[in-house]
Amino acid sequence: MSCGIAPSPEKPVDRASALPLRAGPSLSPDAFYEIRRRTLLEGCKWDPQVGDTPTLAPFPLWLRGEDWLRLSRFAEQLTAETFAAERELAEAPPELLKQLGLPSAVRRGLQQDTPLTPAAARVIRFDFHFTTHGWRISEANTDVPGGYSEASFFTGAMAEFIPGAKTPGDPASVLAHALEASADGQPIALVAAPGYMEDQQVVAYLAGVLRSRGCHVHVATASQVHWREQRAYLLSGGSPLELGALFRFYQAEWLPSLPARCDWRKYFRGGLTPVCNPGLAITTESKRFPLIWDQLSVRPRLWSSLLPETRDPRDAPWRSDSGWLLKSALCNTGDAVCIRESMEPARWKSIARSVRWFPSRWIAQRRFTTVEIDTPLGPMFPCIGVFTINGHVAGAYARLSRNLVTDFSALDVALLIEDAPL
Repeated sequence: MSCGIAPSPEKPVDRASALPLRAGPSLSPDAFYEIRRRTLLEGCKWDPQVGDTPTLAPFPLWLRGEDWLRLSRFAEQLTAETFAAERELAEAPPELLKQLGLPSAVRRGLQQDTPLTPAAARVIRFDFHFTTHGWRISEANTDVPGGYSEASFFTGAMAEFIPGAKTPGDPASVLAHALEASADGQPIALVAAPGYMEDQQVVAYLAGVLRSRGCHVHVATASQVHWREQRAYLLSGGSPLELGALFRFYQAEWLPSLPARCDWRKYFRGGLTPVCNPGLAITTESKRFPLIWDQLSVRPRLWSSLLPETRDPRDAPWRSDSGWLLKSALCNTGDAVCIRESMEPARWKSIARSVRWFPSRWIAQRRFTTVEIDTPLGPMFPCIGVFTINGHVAGAYARLSRNLVTDFSALDVALLIEDAPL
């Protein structure tokens, strides 16, 4: 999701100068029809439109090679800082975890006196925006990042029709390789919440990628996974099936709502079956993570320079200063990014009341100004979500929005790299 004006030591960008991003021309209708059809059927992109508006761009988004290398370095350094912070937060006192705005049940899960559950893989997606003050991030998706089909299948399909096109990578394949290695020949369960089509298409696509590698894969709900003697089993029909690895596309704050028999705490601590991502990831998923940086032994320096100034809402003038926006602590869609001038007055009043009553569940953040680019569909705001898997860049999920916030209605676009070897 985008947010939008942070003070910066960088020289402001001249809009007339060459931008690092540009939209290419649209493909022919016949070519794009074939890509769209394949993305629906093979890429499991079952919701290619919102209402009557398509959400797959018929044109690519080009990024200068030197800027892709810059974003790659940023993402890997940000990942290293994130992992260092999580190691420290794993042993943090209750008071520090409470400042992150985490539910009390989640905090208890993190504070069990047992070893951390191992990671089958660690996936993070950092959302970058090119602003009037250079590259900035709006957030890191460290808990359950999505966009695999769009970043891997759709981008690859678009590249096939564009001579000389280079993609930034294939995160779905990199993740599948990591899960396969972690499972060591045993079955893999991909867990998602029923009733959420976007979540179901994520696990369906990854299941197909894993099966193409010869893996034994099950798509399941979180309530079908039970932990026994520290190991995860799938309960579906016959005898319980021991799992070699779990892929969790089920938000960590939802886990305490599972039946007690599921022993959801094993996603955090005490489990021997590796999980992607383990529950510890929620500590840095919290949008209140910046509020505790000064209490860590090592401050995340690159995070500090790329993320807009973030404050507890009690310490920011968001009521009177339009240069601030509001986010809920555990928001993971643009729906929870609140900009006063883009909302109906009644909705803003409701949000403001919630912030006043429950300030520890929110943050205030300075807005930045993303630079618009011209596209065949008119001016749009780009967002580049860079994946890291086990600390290394694996690809990118790009979106274009007509609005200040990059949310569920944004246009998915294939990101291609120009003018540099990958």
